[in-house]
Amino acid sequence: MTLVPATILTGFLGAGKTTLLNRILREPHGHRIAVIENEFGEENIDNEILVQDSNEQIVEMSNGCICCTVRGDLILALGTLAQKRNAGELDFDHVVIETTGLANPGPVAQTFFMDDEVASHYMLDAVITVVDAKHAMQQLDEHEEAQRQVGFADRLLLSKTDLVSADDVDALTSRIKRINPRAPIRKVDFGQMPVNEVLDLRGFNLNDKVEIDPDFLAEEEHEHHHECGEHCGHDHHHHGHRHSNHTDEIAAFVFRSDRPFNTARLDEFLGSLVQVFGPRMLRYKGVLWMEGADRKVVFQGVHQSMGTDIGAKWTEGEARGSKMVFIGKNLPKETFISGLEQCLV
Repeated sequence: MTLVPATILTGFLGAGKTTLLNRILREPHGHRIAVIENEFGEENIDNEILVQDSNEQIVEMSNGCICCTVRGDLILALGTLAQKRNAGELDFDHVVIETTGLANPGPVAQTFFMDDEVASHYMLDAVITVVDAKHAMQQLDEHEEAQRQVGFADRLLLSKTDLVSADDVDALTSRIKRINPRAPIRKVDFGQMPVNEVLDLRGFNLNDKVEIDPDFLAEEEHEHHHECGEHCGHDHHHHGHRHSNHTDEIAAFVFRSDRPFNTARLDEFLGSLVQVFGPRMLRYKGVLWMEGADRKVVFQGVHQSMGTDIGAKWTEGEARGSKMVFIGKNLPKETFISGLEQCLV
């Protein structure tokens, strides 16, 4: 049975999630989409924005999309949708889960790995995070949820960039790349985004690619290592603005090695990391070179849920090595790096 891809749409309060979702539902793209509103509280206002006739829970949209708002637990909602689909009562080929603006997307993502019933019907396609360019700096300063939403993202969409300067956009982009270097960043204007930039990204699937922005790594290594003389041509105000020192609790770091791992040692060490730091490990992903293996090993996880898969063969002449990225809250980078080095052959 083909698994139905599911997209988690997250972002802080007022970022523009519902605007984007409405655009997706109206666009004539041929997808039939079921939407789950992951809202809390007595009144679900978004339901009335999305579904014009609020007496109906399931509405046929003009382009053949289905907008299905189910209150209650996510597992129950996904199960109900699957049952109706199997019974022929509903016809959809994609699910979008819109989280509340204060949500931590971690437990939502974990649902797809932790519940067997959900895993037998659905595949987590990607976590899309909408970031409000006007208010994000303050939100990232004040709310851990905003940092988590950025940290979990497979793709980041910057909204309201027309309301701020180019320097502000650059400063925000630098900051969110520090938090999450592996997610591509796109600007989005009033929710106008081609559907193929949001759906069927396969961003969460195990694959050979770990998208780590090369500029992020260069910045990490070279930042603040130059000194300016009296004839320095830098615009200091601009320079300081871009690299203002925000100490976000959520941050990313990368491990690379051109030596293979010892399988037993790595298994034991990764297991201990997950035991101790799992709740603080938001996302982690990597392509590994294992001793004696002619294929790459791909691994990734969310919190305490970790999985590995066999990747493509190492091609002749390809430089072998391992590349891993960890995104988490106050993770002891040195402990991770030195421990991983102990696992190398």
